[in-house]
Amino acid sequence: MAGLPEMPYSDGIRKHTQVEFGGYNHQIGAGDGELYDMENLTGDFYPVLSPRRKRYRIAQLTKPNGFYAHDGLYWVDGTGFYENGELRGEVTDGRKRFASLGAYIVILPDKRYYDRLTQEFGELEAAWTGSAVIQDGTYAEEAAEANTIYAEGADWGALFRVGDGVEISGCTVHEENNTSIIIQEIDGDYLRFYENSFTIGENGDTEEALTVRRAVPDLDFLCENENRLWGCREDTIYGSKQGDIFNWNVFDGKATDSYAANVGSAGDFTACCSYLGYPIFFKEDHIYKVYGDKPSNFQVMSSASLGVDASGGGSLAVAGEVLFYLSRAGIVAYSGGIPQNISAPFGDQRFRNAVGGSDGVKYYVSMEDAGGEWHLFVYDTLRGLWHREDGREIVGFGWNGELYFLDGDGALWLGGNVRTVPDGAEQEEAVESLAEFGDFVEGNPNKKGVSKLQVRIELMENASVTIEMQFDRDGIWREVKTLTATRKRSYYLPIIPRRTDNFKIRIRGTGDWKLYSLVRESYSGSEL
Repeated sequence: MAGLPEMPYSDGIRKHTQVEFGGYNHQIGAGDGELYDMENLTGDFYPVLSPRRKRYRIAQLTKPNGFYAHDGLYWVDGTGFYENGELRGEVTDGRKRFASLGAYIVILPDKRYYDRLTQEFGELEAAWTGSAVIQDGTYAEEAAEANTIYAEGADWGALFRVGDGVEISGCTVHEENNTSIIIQEIDGDYLRFYENSFTIGENGDTEEALTVRRAVPDLDFLCENENRLWGCREDTIYGSKQGDIFNWNVFDGKATDSYAANVGSAGDFTACCSYLGYPIFFKEDHIYKVYGDKPSNFQVMSSASLGVDASGGGSLAVAGEVLFYLSRAGIVAYSGGIPQNISAPFGDQRFRNAVGGSDGVKYYVSMEDAGGEWHLFVYDTLRGLWHREDGREIVGFGWNGELYFLDGDGALWLGGNVRTVPDGAEQEEAVESLAEFGDFVEGNPNKKGVSKLQVRIELMENASVTIEMQFDRDGIWREVKTLTATRKRSYYLPIIPRRTDNFKIRIRGTGDWKLYSLVRESYSGSEL
């Protein structure tokens, strides 16, 4: 860690000054003064070391099943879907994924939607089953053959719209009529298609028990790009009809058609997102981009690169114009080429079940380690530093002019560098913080004696810090001093001299404090 040159004195005592405090580095070989562990620290005031800003609690949920922000705050509490705290509809109990297109918010895996303008809540799919007959009819007010389904009292317009792609099933007289087809006209109980869309007998067919269904594919992941929804499941990429969240099976030779393509690599898709103007799909070891602007020229191009970990489908977020996500090798930064691993500061820690978010500059990610403990990390794209905030499991992040996130205990928080606090928000109590430095060896492999510490620190009102030391990794933290002043000043902290190969320093704080410099006084001994 960068600092000022050491200062030797005639009595052999040397001063080692540190004025730059970096980020998280949980590696066994962390250098002098690097932060091996931390709690609730931030790089906002770099190179000064400081705890993060206070958060504000916006709401408290009972069973947090999902969170989304888009011109408002939306969440699922148990089986209720809420807009800014108002119940708008019911869904199944379980974790949800969201995407938006225009005024619509789509909720998976339920295949439900919410219209932000009309406050309509409904299902993407629609189906009708009953007695119907396939017969001659009209099209564009002209007589047409074998193009009409008639069912008395069906009221097709209550379920379907012109342009919907529907699946027809249940036909037994002419089984070839079980097909996928596009609705061209709706007239009360008459559903009309292109002429000769069906096969019928010379005198028409008799009534049959038919099912007409507008289906949406089962999707694991969903995103919006260029006025289409894009999704994936297993080995297939799907694109909705342009500007239409309801139709995924419209293949009419038009630029607005739906789209579907299978890819041949092993494994299932693990995530998708819109980035740099393209829908991008991920497997664990492949990245796929869809090029083109209409189904006739869409091309799926792949690269054998680090994709998204099977448990990291919620980890994708863009910060500093770079896409970050959890791969099998750790967190990577992707700018459209080869993903770059930025996980070295985590050492040998391995993570899973990541959920990510961004405020535009910082990448936030909540991950579970191999022991089942959760960690909320923040990567500052301006400084290239990681910081650990706390041990919260995050269900979802969202940006709505400010950074919001919903934790696993049901608390909805406003965090980061807050500009506007909503009415009724509750500010959290004083932040408890921890800064544990890595081993200090002072560039000297011999035994050494530590005699004094000097810290230049600023403590705000009601804040306090306790400085502790550990020697030769004996596991015992010894208190040096607890400081409670309310202004910036330097403190000389005498230490009972002891010979040690290495030592560690830990700062435990409550409230707002800032560390400007840390000076260690030591003298060199022999190798024994």
